[in-house]
Amino acid sequence: MSEKEKKDLPENEEVKEAKEEAVQPESPEQEQPAEETYTVTREQMEKMEALAKMVSDGNDKYLRLAAEYDNYRKRTAKERENLYTAAKADTIKPFLDVYDNLERGVSQFAEDDPHRQGLEMITKQLLDVLQKLGVTEIEALNAPFDPEKHNAVMHVEDENAGENTVVEVFQKGFTLGEKVLRFSVVKVAN
Repeated sequence: MSEKEKKDLPENEEVKEAKEEAVQPESPEQEQPAEETYTVTREQMEKMEALAKMVSDGNDKYLRLAAEYDNYRKRTAKERENLYTAAKADTIKPFLDVYDNLERGVSQFAEDDPHRQGLEMITKQLLDVLQKLGVTEIEALNAPFDPEKHNAVMHVEDENAGENTVVEVFQKGFTLGEKVLRFSVVKVAN
């Protein structure tokens, strides 16, 4: 019999039912196979427990290492920032001496002297550059004495000035952000 003839023949009722049952999905209760149970020896059980402990220890080590690495990244970022600030401060400090010399040079000339005007322009240019770098002058004159920003080298009794007031600035002080680059050298009254 050819394949075509087999398809044209009416099917047996039992064969039809078997095909329909095979096509029909079983109920959810019947779909799940029963849980299989295995018998293991004590030696096999000990090996499985040892492997589970190794996996647990490895996972614990991984988590600790990941936390350490995260802390390292944060710490090194802070250290890099601190290094940058320290290097910037060390670079700027010598320029403060240049500023002092320019100030002394300006004071040597009369008010209308063209040399004085030239030195004043250079001094102003240097101050502008320092300000762009984040350097600010510590305001000291007529301000209350602050030992964290001022270095008192003289003390004078003056009834016109308030107590612990800066009455004269010998050398200007500067800060870089919150860090003091150089303390103001001052004379304090009362």
